[in-house]
Amino acid sequence: MASPNRFNEIDEISRPDHYWLTDDDRCYFLGEYTARQGYGYSPTNQLIWNFKKTLDRRGKPEWRYKEQAIQQAAAGFRKALGDEPPPWVFVPVPPSKARSDPLHDDRVTRMLRAIWPNRSPDLREMIVQSESTETAHGSDDRPTPDEIEGRYRIDHSLTKPEPAVIAIVDDVLTTGAHFRAASAILAARLPNTQILGLFLARRAPEADLPF
Repeated sequence: MASPNRFNEIDEISRPDHYWLTDDDRCYFLGEYTARQGYGYSPTNQLIWNFKKTLDRRGKPEWRYKEQAIQQAAAGFRKALGDEPPPWVFVPVPPSKARSDPLHDDRVTRMLRAIWPNRSPDLREMIVQSESTETAHGSDDRPTPDEIEGRYRIDHSLTKPEPAVIAIVDDVLTTGAHFRAASAILAARLPNTQILGLFLARRAPEADLPF
């Protein structure tokens, strides 16, 4: 993915592609990922495939591509957000595996820490997943925001000082269900906080292939 200079906003044209989002949701993305088109379809597809490599691949020659993808993603965020972290609290969407699971993948947290390696952004893993589940992108049974929120818990020790702005961060915006779940549980605990979403990519409609 050639790192864009800025984030693109989900608007009235793209919002129907992410059907759980509401008109009030403020979500921004860097690139577009096309599902079911494979690794080589686009630079963004390549980035996302490498970024999502599971932890059972650690120690294999391909693992270096995941490490490179985390750094590449961080560079994209830094280019779009600037050389100094904004005065926001960054909250990563928790991975599908619970913290106690050996396949727990904190790739989004690692990416956030790499954006400004010589600065100290306010990064708080405020949302905790209570149990491991199958990855959403690996299943045809997409969970609803309510189902996802039911597995989320707030780490109340990280809610103070109360943020003015929270940026929920995830790799790919698909249906919008995970963002809606994260936004709802944070808004219930922090009703005066402004919430937005930042994504490496949004899932674009599948391209029409020639026959």
